[in-house]
Amino acid sequence: MSATLRDTTPTTDRLVGFVGLLREHGIHAGPSETVDAAAAIVALGTADPRVLRSGLAACLLRRDGQRTVFDQLFDLYFLDGNRPVSTPGEATADLRDRLIATLIQGSDTAELAREALNTFGAYGGAGESAGRVTTASGAGWSSYMTMKSLRPGEISEQVAQTLGGTGQFDAAVHTIEARRRVEQFRAQVQAEARLRSAQLRGTDYIARRGVEPGGDSTDFLGAREQDLAEMRKLVHPLARKLATRLAVRRKKAVRGSIDLRRTLRRSMATGGVPVDPVLRARKRGRPDLVVLADVSGSVTGFSEFTLQLVQALQDQFSRVRSFGFVDVCAEITHYFTPGEPPPPGFAQSIVREAGVVRFGSSNYGEALQGFTDHYLDAVGPRTCVLILGDARTNRTDPNLAALQAITERAKAVYWLNPEPARSWSTGDSAADAYTEIVTMHECRNVRQLAEVVGRLLPA
Repeated sequence: MSATLRDTTPTTDRLVGFVGLLREHGIHAGPSETVDAAAAIVALGTADPRVLRSGLAACLLRRDGQRTVFDQLFDLYFLDGNRPVSTPGEATADLRDRLIATLIQGSDTAELAREALNTFGAYGGAGESAGRVTTASGAGWSSYMTMKSLRPGEISEQVAQTLGGTGQFDAAVHTIEARRRVEQFRAQVQAEARLRSAQLRGTDYIARRGVEPGGDSTDFLGAREQDLAEMRKLVHPLARKLATRLAVRRKKAVRGSIDLRRTLRRSMATGGVPVDPVLRARKRGRPDLVVLADVSGSVTGFSEFTLQLVQALQDQFSRVRSFGFVDVCAEITHYFTPGEPPPPGFAQSIVREAGVVRFGSSNYGEALQGFTDHYLDAVGPRTCVLILGDARTNRTDPNLAALQAITERAKAVYWLNPEPARSWSTGDSAADAYTEIVTMHECRNVRQLAEVVGRLLPA
């Protein structure tokens, strides 16, 4: 998007405010990173926003999944939102035709994004009040209204058809490329809408309320397909980090309890004071892991991501067995190949092929009973069991006795729930009943899941 940098506020003040908002959105940039960012501004200058954006990102970001939030806040704090707004046009077909032609050519669509927002995105008098210091609270700019009017699905199909191709492979490639270009245009419209809304309501207001969360902060239950695609990119970096943490913990855990006899013997050299205790060596060994996952539609994104993460961590365990259920429990370990990530949407394949569905609605009581009847031998004294699901039983029997039988055999049982804890006692949720037997943890997003898994998985 073509834009210029703001020049009304001192750059240092904007940088401090920018870093403060990054922290509020979960991007922890400290004083040293802020100093580096200031040095980058001096070195790179402010002539090219794209160069400055890349430089500040290199200084302030530490983890994958943070760039989306960073780019949105950068636009709000550094790009000039006080650009003239042209008069809305009425030629919808002409605008769509010009957009399709531009997307086919692969040219920049920034100006078309501005024009489309002018034509379709203003509501509450935003178009007439642009440039005023104050405006009605109901005024604003909507990227959703803009894209809905343009019908992006039809545009993507026309672009893909025009790009052509002689075979099925070429057609698939061009379809993917067309969707990518349309999504890039959508992002430009969203960025323009945020800038204009900030002009109407204030930068801080939009920065706190109008910025989409990054991949590691998006709720699993509300994630769209593009959000899930962004999350999948985080699986292997996250797995490497957790694997390192588990390896360090396992190394420390090799030392066991104090050997009293040998400690007393060694203390003779220090007058009977046990300055240097002797610890018993513990036998090395990796634990087993059993995953019991609800793969019904309501929690598919959460189960998919967690199963992929567990499979990426399987080298940290002597054996990993996975079981899926909707209202029937079945083993799904064979759906995962060591070293190969499963394809997107594999949970739908499990539902269709693995025999996890009988009537179609989640039934935790039947699933737990099926596990204890057919697979309880998978659980032993060295087994950690992870149960994944929202604990919503559709008002059927939660079968607490079956869960109790699993906990009595396992080393530890943990329940990871993608719903907020405040919802566990509402509707048809049996979470409160299950928490009397096992410990349940809120795992609404990737960040929470990483913290819980890193803390709970056994060494």
